[in-house]
Amino acid sequence: MLTRRRFLARLGLGLSALSALAAGIPLAGFFSAMFLRTPPKTWRPVGKITDFTLGKTVAVTFENANPLPWAGVSARTFAWLRRTGETDFIAFNLHCTHLGCPVTWLPGPELFMCPCHGGVYSREGDVVGGPPPRPLARHEVRVRTGMVEILTQPVPIA
Repeated sequence: MLTRRRFLARLGLGLSALSALAAGIPLAGFFSAMFLRTPPKTWRPVGKITDFTLGKTVAVTFENANPLPWAGVSARTFAWLRRTGETDFIAFNLHCTHLGCPVTWLPGPELFMCPCHGGVYSREGDVVGGPPPRPLARHEVRVRTGMVEILTQPVPIA
């Protein structure tokens, strides 16, 4: 026989389970979307081909691939770009592969230096000293109608 006390206890448990399920479905969707969503890739113009000198490495700024509406100035980032031929370019990500600090280009010795933990990269982005585990990540570069464009995408740091 179902007593009033037992009925109310079961009703309370059922409503609690229903509310936990109602709150859990959006949370599960949010966390699963982080792993299932493919990061956006967008070509961003960084300048005319004539703006770049052969063999010189310069910083170029562009907007992130997926800027948030409220990001403002922080939606802008940069990469190190070097012209290697008539229409050939190499673009290095600005983040050190050790812990993600921004690297600096030193034109004299032609090295990328990480100021945080002493990471040193060659002019080709290879590790030559310090703790970085991998070479600098590169961006894809193309030339279209006289404009140099960089493929922006999230680049893994560690």
